[in-house]
Amino acid sequence: MLEEQQLAVYYPKIQKYLEHINQIILDKNQQTKLALCSLLAGGHVLFEDLPGLGKTTLSSALAHLAGLQFQRIQFTNDMLASDVIGVNMFNQKEHQFEFKQGPVFTQILLADEINRCSPKTQSALLEAMEEGFVTVDGVRYALPQPFWVIATQNPLFQSGTYALPESQLDRFLMRLSLGYPSRNAEKMLLQQSSRQQLIASLAHIFSQQEILELQNLVGQIYVDENVLDYILDLAEESRKGRHGLSTRGVLALKKAAQAHALVEQRNFVIPDDVQAVFAAVASHRIGMNEDETVRLMQRVNIC
Repeated sequence: MLEEQQLAVYYPKIQKYLEHINQIILDKNQQTKLALCSLLAGGHVLFEDLPGLGKTTLSSALAHLAGLQFQRIQFTNDMLASDVIGVNMFNQKEHQFEFKQGPVFTQILLADEINRCSPKTQSALLEAMEEGFVTVDGVRYALPQPFWVIATQNPLFQSGTYALPESQLDRFLMRLSLGYPSRNAEKMLLQQSSRQQLIASLAHIFSQQEILELQNLVGQIYVDENVLDYILDLAEESRKGRHGLSTRGVLALKKAAQAHALVEQRNFVIPDDVQAVFAAVASHRIGMNEDETVRLMQRVNIC
C-alpha cells in the first residue's frame, strides 16, 4: 500500500484545482470532481449535453489548470481523418515526403462536437485514445504524454449528428452531463465577466511531471479483495441485460475508483468510491441512462 506521505504532498493542489474549477463552472461540484478523476486515472472523458451549457468552457478550464499543452478541434461533417491525425506532404526542396502533425499531437485534446463528423473520421481517434499512437502510411508516431481527450457531443435528436459506435464509446473512461445550471448560478453568470477571461487569469496548478506522477500513484492505490468482489458483482448484474459491462469496463471501474479515492485523500478504495464513479463509467458502456445505471447499482449488495 502507498504511504500516506507520498500522496499528502498533492492533496493541497488537488483541493485548489477543484476550487478553481468550481469558480468557473458554478454549482457542478460532482461533475468537476469526476472530470478530475478521469484525468488522474489517465482515461478520456465524454461530455454529453445540449449546446451552450458550458462543456467547452469546462474543458478549457480543465486543460488550463492542469498546465498541459492544449488543442481544440471543432468537428464538422466534412472533416477528414487527416485533419485530425496529420498527413504526409511532399517537400519539394528536400524531394521527400514529410509528416505534418495534426492537432491530435498535444497533451489535452478537446474534440468539440465529436458526433458531428462522419464515423470514418471518428475512428481516426481510436488508436490514439487506446494506445497513445497514430499510424499514417504504415508509420507509427507516438503522441505526447500525458494524452487526454475531452470530447463533447450533442444529443442525437439534433440534426447533423452521428451516433458514436460502441467501440469508440468504450474508449471513454467516463460520460458526464452538466445539465442546466441552477437559477442562482445562472444569475451569477449574468453578473460576472467572461468565463474565458476568468480562466486566463488563473495560474496553472499542476505541471506535466506532476500529472504523470499522479497517474502513476493512482494505479498504486490499494483495492481490497472485498471491493474487487463488489466490482465483479456489479459487472455480473449488468450482464443480465443486453449489453453487459465488458472486461475493459471492469478495469476502467477499478481505475476510476482508485482515482476517486486519491481525490478524497485516501490511499485505499472503499465501496463509496466505486458507487461515486459507477454511473459515469458504466452507463455509456451498457446502453443505459444515468438513472437506470444507478438503479442497477442499487440491486447489488455491498460485500
